[in-house]
Amino acid sequence: MDGENLSGAGNQQERPGFEQWIVGFVDGEGCFSIALFRNRKSSLGWQVLPDFVVVQGKKSINVLYELKEYFGCGGIYVNRRHDNHREDLYRWNVRSQADLVTRIIPFFEQYPLRTAKKDEFLKFREVLHMMIRREHLSVDGLRRIAEVAQTMNHRKPSRFLESSEAIRQPTLLDVKS
Repeated sequence: MDGENLSGAGNQQERPGFEQWIVGFVDGEGCFSIALFRNRKSSLGWQVLPDFVVVQGKKSINVLYELKEYFGCGGIYVNRRHDNHREDLYRWNVRSQADLVTRIIPFFEQYPLRTAKKDEFLKFREVLHMMIRREHLSVDGLRRIAEVAQTMNHRKPSRFLESSEAIRQPTLLDVKS
């Protein structure tokens, strides 16, 4: 057996406990978020964007590739905003509703998160289930989604919820702001 690849992504399914490592890593470095954006092409003028993201500095980008390979989805992108870091930050994110529903959600149902991130995941899952039921295609459904989303990740109140005129306003609404 070639010892050089023991920690490589190709062996992840063979490594006992790798799933629990993922849980711990996502508990610390992951984020489940729901954004609502103004989109004139959608029937109500708004789009719901679920997003699962894990961020790492350039020196540790290999773990993002391991996650991407393990789950078989998502993309890795550079974020040149350093904040208090001295290197570029990279993010692995999954936005595809199909991948979120068939890969990410079942994983964290089988291997539950252990920190407060578990509550964020449950809300994220709730919104995805609402989307599967096509609730995001009605004003009432969008309102319920916005209500859930504004309780996630210490968000400010959603402008979508501030006014019944929201679906006619041409501005960007991002409940992540």
